[in-house]
Amino acid sequence: MWCRATIGLAPRVLKRGSMKVLVTGGAGFIGSHIVERLVREGHQVVAYDNLASGKRENLAHVGEIKGAGELELVVADVRDAPQLDYYASGCDVIFHEAAVVSVPYSVEHPQETHDVNIQGTLNVLHSAKRRSVKRVVFACSAAVYGEDPEMPKRETMRAAPMSPYGIEKITGEYYMSVWTQLYGVETVSLRYFNVFGERQDPASPYSGVISIFVDRVLKGSGVTIFGDGLQYRDFVYVGNVVDANIRAATTPGIGGRAYNVGCGQKTTLLDLLSTIERIAGSKVERTMAPPRAGDIRESIADIGRISDELGYRPTVGVEEGLRRLIEYVKGSR
Repeated sequence: MWCRATIGLAPRVLKRGSMKVLVTGGAGFIGSHIVERLVREGHQVVAYDNLASGKRENLAHVGEIKGAGELELVVADVRDAPQLDYYASGCDVIFHEAAVVSVPYSVEHPQETHDVNIQGTLNVLHSAKRRSVKRVVFACSAAVYGEDPEMPKRETMRAAPMSPYGIEKITGEYYMSVWTQLYGVETVSLRYFNVFGERQDPASPYSGVISIFVDRVLKGSGVTIFGDGLQYRDFVYVGNVVDANIRAATTPGIGGRAYNVGCGQKTTLLDLLSTIERIAGSKVERTMAPPRAGDIRESIADIGRISDELGYRPTVGVEEGLRRLIEYVKGSR
């Protein structure tokens, strides 16, 4: 079913006129935010999702937006090449967000995550080539860097993944680059650091630490920290990630390139929990546990390349993003 909507704003658009866009994983956490932005900008959007971790309700509000865009939710899997090929027809851009994103799950189920994260990505690229899609924007990951001690992480560093998930993401990125070189399909890879924000399900095995911490603090239940809590991450609010995706789809002359998407600031898990407690006005019991296999201790992005070449600036910092998330979670209960 198509949903039509517009708002009375004049947001930045992908290009003049409405475009047809396919968003794999479009009912998921990040994908649904990309879909919402595209619909607001007046585009015809196909959200393609098998609903394994995505949810229909993540897109329910999009039909209520007063805008000119159109949305179709297709319940299908990126491993289903014929279906994917059918819905890629006529598309100008594909945002490839569909993936199994849990590092621990990839350690326990490497064949399944390989099939989704590598074969699914190859299916997207085959469809993009056959259907003459102008650009593919790929959700890669900071997991490709592994435990290289050099900080901050730069795109020129050697990939050294520590998990099947990291291997799958760098493989997808390599495929993207080769598809640009061999077949002329413009591709851009975005190496997401630790993304957080509204609609990230704390009960999901794919959930990030922030959504879990917020859920536990607001419930007043205990929090488990794996490791000593001094490990740090570059947390980036989902609105910044959406902006990076739109820029990756619109900036000319960047085919085959890869970019870090973060804030360029480090936050330890202990500091993160303390900030959440302060904003929420509640403290919880903390339990320390051994580090999990495949987890990376330290990670922070150098965002110089994406800032210089795409004009990206993270406009929402960690604390403001946490305030928005906590208000959203409170309002949803």
